[in-house]
Amino acid sequence: MTSAIFDELDRQIVQALQIDGRAPFSRVGAALGVADQTVARRYRRMVAAGALRVFGVPNTHQFGHGHWMIRLRCVPDAARAVADALARRSDTSWVHLLSAGTEISCNIRSWTAEEHNALLLHKLPRTAQVQSITAQQVIHYFAGAMAGYAGGREWVRLGVLSDQQVALLVAATNEPAETGGSVLEPEDRELITALALDGRRSHAELATALRRSESSVRRRLETLRALGALYFDVDVSFDIIGPHVAARMWLSVAPADLISVGTAMASHPEIVFAAATTGPTNLVAVAVCEDGADLFRYLTQRIGALPTVRDVETAPVVRTVKREVMLVPE
Repeated sequence: MTSAIFDELDRQIVQALQIDGRAPFSRVGAALGVADQTVARRYRRMVAAGALRVFGVPNTHQFGHGHWMIRLRCVPDAARAVADALARRSDTSWVHLLSAGTEISCNIRSWTAEEHNALLLHKLPRTAQVQSITAQQVIHYFAGAMAGYAGGREWVRLGVLSDQQVALLVAATNEPAETGGSVLEPEDRELITALALDGRRSHAELATALRRSESSVRRRLETLRALGALYFDVDVSFDIIGPHVAARMWLSVAPADLISVGTAMASHPEIVFAAATTGPTNLVAVAVCEDGADLFRYLTQRIGALPTVRDVETAPVVRTVKREVMLVPE
């Protein structure tokens, strides 16, 4: 990664792309009051610096496939090698070394139960360096990209756009339609895989890569987005948003209070992801704070103010090995 310096306009462009990762540069420029050529140039600079990437992700949760959050405890000195191996997999995201560096947290999105089972039931348990595995399936999203757009509140809460600028970008963003059952067709995996590499690839580029007509690619992409089967997210470096302290939290909440607690946490500016899960705890969240003192304030004042939270375990992120799709160099 380069040592490029990013400014307020760069952060505005990132937040605009959080609202719609495929928004034309002309629309972003109109909302920000700058020329579309300026937006395009800034975007390409951030991408070339390895600080920004727009990518497409299938909504596997909506269509019956798996989104799992796992924790691995490893023997001393082995966690880094295991984390690196997980990070190289196409089905993993947010690979973190936690606490003292002997624990790993990771997200897994599987297209099929067979793929999920191959990793969790066969490959990882047979890895000698792994001492224990905890796997929790995500069953409902409260905060994060898959919870839907809510005024720019994506995983990076940049807050650099005015309400008017946000409104201009949101107005042009299609809301996913309600649907039931799986709508994914066999050829959709190839399309979504191509968009995972670059979510802003043009219809013409996709058509060439997939050996399909441009019109069919355009129609299918629009259909998948409208049905909520495909969404676009932004992978962004702390070089753009500035240094932060991140921590994963596992909370135990009475089932009757899970919706109220999850909804309350989703409104906290510190929370970038929150979801109900199966497993020994039933709510997993990620908090991003300015520093350790800010994390302490959040835990004691924000979480402490939720009386139905029975227990909370917090693990600071020591090192991020992989963000959503990008490997993080040391």
